[in-house]
Amino acid sequence: MQLYIVRHGIAIDREDPQCPPDPERFLTDEGIEKTKQVAKGVAEIGALPDLMLSSPYLRAVQTAEIFASALEHNKQKIRKTDLLLPGADPMQLFRELAREKQASAVFIFGHAPHLDDLIATAIGSKHHVTALKKAGVALVELRRMVPPSGELVWLATPKLLRKAGK
Repeated sequence: MQLYIVRHGIAIDREDPQCPPDPERFLTDEGIEKTKQVAKGVAEIGALPDLMLSSPYLRAVQTAEIFASALEHNKQKIRKTDLLLPGADPMQLFRELAREKQASAVFIFGHAPHLDDLIATAIGSKHHVTALKKAGVALVELRRMVPPSGELVWLATPKLLRKAGK
C-alpha cells in the first residue's frame, strides 16, 4: 500500500483573539491558497487515492477536501477518523488500514507530531525521522500493515510541491 501522509495547511494561530477551540481551528486564506498549490503538485506526480482518511478537526478536513478536488476524488467519500487525532495510537490506524484490502493508495490528513509518530512506526523507528511542515507530504510504501513494515519513499516540503504544481 502507498500511504500518503499529509499535514494540514496553515491554520489560524492559537494566539489569535479570533481563534476558536482547537477542533474548530480553520485554514487561513494563505493556508488555503498554499494547500491548493501543494495539492496540484501532488496531482502532477500522478497520485490517485483509493481512500482518504482525515482527522475530524476542521483544518485537517479542509486540507483533505482541497486534495480531493485536486486529485479528482469525491469529497463525500473522505472518511473522518479519531485515529488521526493528536495523541491517537499509531498501531490502531495500521490495524484499520489492514482492513482496507482494496485500497492500494491511501491519503491520510492529520497533525504534527502525530503524523511523524505514524511515519516512524511505519518504518520501524522508535524516534521521529521526519518533521512534516504544514501542508507537507510524505509517501510511505507499506509492505505489511500489522505490525507495520514500510519504507519512507519520499518526504516533500510544501515549497517543493508548490513548484511542481506550477
